[in-house]
Amino acid sequence: MSPVPWQPAPSNYLGYNGHMSTRSYVNGARTLEQLKARLLDDASVADLAETFKVLGDTTRVRILDALARVEVPVCDLARLLGLTQSAVSHQLRLLRGMRLVKSRRAGRHIYYMADDHHIVGLFEQGLEHVQERGSAAPPRALAEPAPSRPPARAGRAEPADGRTGSRPASAGRARRA
Repeated sequence: MSPVPWQPAPSNYLGYNGHMSTRSYVNGARTLEQLKARLLDDASVADLAETFKVLGDTTRVRILDALARVEVPVCDLARLLGLTQSAVSHQLRLLRGMRLVKSRRAGRHIYYMADDHHIVGLFEQGLEHVQERGSAAPPRALAEPAPSRPPARAGRAEPADGRTGSRPASAGRARRA
């Protein structure tokens, strides 16, 4: 029996679309075992995923942007970002818990900075990646401000006395006679 010459897979072969190779570059069990031995362990995968999850928030990215450049106290960071000190402290607690930022106390103020050069490098590489794509997807539209009162549900009439809400009149405070 003569060997069959190599031919590309048919176009209906498991989603093959002409741009994909049907050849495996990881041939044989030995190479797969070598690759498997080099893959991250479960704990490292979980930690890395958690780090990127924490970095997935725009407020925390803004905080890291400032802290990658200079050491800043919470009060100045809040003023810089237009947030309350409580909101900034909450985000810093998460960043500190992931060892992305560190703090030091000087009198009444707590100063924060990026934890080390690895964090600054990670931030800079992510920024470089985003900027090299040119203009990324258009910015998301800002959400419309919420109405002061939710609209009435379809099919339900407003009470004739002009009240809103779903409680019957007897459910309120007892009226004095």
